[in-house]
Amino acid sequence: MFDIDRWQEIFETIRKNKVRTFLTGISVASGIFILVILLGFGQGMENGIRKEFEADATNRIWVWTRITTKEYKGLNPGRRIELSNEDYANLNALYKDEIEYKSDLFRVRGATINYKEESVSYGIHGISPNYQQIENQSMVLGRYINYADIKGKNKVIVISSKIKEELFKNVDNPLNEFVQLSGINFKIIGVYSDAGGDREEDRVFIPISTAQSIFNGANKLANLGFTVQPEENFDKALEASNKFANNVKTYLQQQHIVSPDDTSAVNVHNAINEAKRYYTLTNNIAAFFWFVGICTIIAGVVGVSNIMLIIVRERTKEIGIRKALGAKPWSIIGMILQESIFVTGVSGFAGLILSMGLLEIVGPHIEVDYVLNPSVNFSMAITMVIVLIIAGALAGFIPAWKAAHIQPVKALSHE
Repeated sequence: MFDIDRWQEIFETIRKNKVRTFLTGISVASGIFILVILLGFGQGMENGIRKEFEADATNRIWVWTRITTKEYKGLNPGRRIELSNEDYANLNALYKDEIEYKSDLFRVRGATINYKEESVSYGIHGISPNYQQIENQSMVLGRYINYADIKGKNKVIVISSKIKEELFKNVDNPLNEFVQLSGINFKIIGVYSDAGGDREEDRVFIPISTAQSIFNGANKLANLGFTVQPEENFDKALEASNKFANNVKTYLQQQHIVSPDDTSAVNVHNAINEAKRYYTLTNNIAAFFWFVGICTIIAGVVGVSNIMLIIVRERTKEIGIRKALGAKPWSIIGMILQESIFVTGVSGFAGLILSMGLLEIVGPHIEVDYVLNPSVNFSMAITMVIVLIIAGALAGFIPAWKAAHIQPVKALSHE
């Protein structure tokens, strides 16, 4: 425990060395402040990136086709490759054990949506029921497309919350209302919300069988969507997802006689690879933030060590007198360490309080792409300050050890 006399000694020492102590304290406080702010923004980036990927399933895989660019097996480039119901059914059968969710998609081109006197233009997609899980959509009202709708080619439609607000301003509940798609009545059975926000809600959904039948789709598809079965960790999920994506691409290239090195005809987008790039970037940025912050703290600890050396040199005669009067080496070490711990402790907590307060006030109001609510775990911040205090104690230990073992005669004759 610190007695009142010892506290008075510490404050007197600080007063005599007030400029050096102040600058050292600023260095230590700024180190903690910078580290906490940087780590806060690192967490904010992680939050923002995670939110971006919450818009859709992270392990989703989308397939689409375009025009061939290379001659292959006697077939000229420039052929348009079109996906079909048969492709979708064959892939489902081949990889049923690897697939978690699946949906085909048919885009209705050139159709308008009419409700009473209103006429609007939104994307009209024919889909299967699992499309809801692939796009991470939640139901606000009613239900989603189901397999009975697919089998019966029902004329039903699911609209978004955004479309509900825009097209049904004066209707409390649009369920069972009818809209027209190119003059054909469709009953509203549900209202969905997409985690991606407004940009993902400019679409309505109808059963794919209905879309192909009514809008001359025959057996053609625009896209295939899949998610693979979840794995126990990210690395295994990445491996399984890439293996499935490569198998799908190889199968479609073989079925449609496309050159294996034609990068345009058959396209497979694997979202987990994009997630990996972002998470790797986030980890690298976090590591850089840690490096900068720790270097700043080290500079502060070095400053504490230097000021302790100066204090010991200036108090050499005092230390000699204490030893001549019988002071034990550990009491001398304790005297110096208390001052070192006091400087680092006060400065560290000052930097912590300022940085945590700033994040608490400013963080929730930051609205930047890929940065969301920057914050730092309080227990981690306290741990950093405790580590800093320990480092400050170690920084003061070397000059304290030297002071404790100086000969009283040499100390008293010191100029």
